[in-house]
Amino acid sequence: MDTLCIHFFIIISCREGKTISELFINEQIRDKEVRVIGEDGEQLGIMSAKEALALAEEAGLDLVKIAPTAKPPVCKIVDYGKYKYEQTRKEKEAKKKQKVIEIKEIRLSPNIDTNDLNTKVNAARKFLSKGDRVKVTLRFRGREMAHMASSKHILDDFAKALEDVCVVEKAPKVEGRSMTMFLTEKR
Repeated sequence: MDTLCIHFFIIISCREGKTISELFINEQIRDKEVRVIGEDGEQLGIMSAKEALALAEEAGLDLVKIAPTAKPPVCKIVDYGKYKYEQTRKEKEAKKKQKVIEIKEIRLSPNIDTNDLNTKVNAARKFLSKGDRVKVTLRFRGREMAHMASSKHILDDFAKALEDVCVVEKAPKVEGRSMTMFLTEKR
């Protein structure tokens, strides 16, 4: 009955296009020769897969292929459940330490007042101090489209007000009805 269940599981996993496991263990290892690492980390040398499997069974552990692209492939004698748990824990730790950089957008208009501009500069300063990139967009409507070139000084003033904490990553560029510029924190 057990073999029927396993066979059924394999059929379902093949239909979904997934493998049962991304790591080959025990009898799944079909290579002629493998480099074997013992349970305490010492090199046991290159041997046939059958010999390595016999060593693993003798120790009461599993033979796991950890580096399938190496020549010859590297297998380790470990407890598979414990190994899998430690791998997932390491991946979670790596994700925690990752810093996701967001892009914050600040929108301006060509007829912005100096106090309003200062408020937007302070907001951008706060975003930059958190490590985010800032996209400054100068939006034009109606007749303002005719004076796009003369409004570029607003973005230049914005960048000049923040030059102590940021660098202009992408210079002001016209895209449709708006002019955009990207700022990043100084390193």
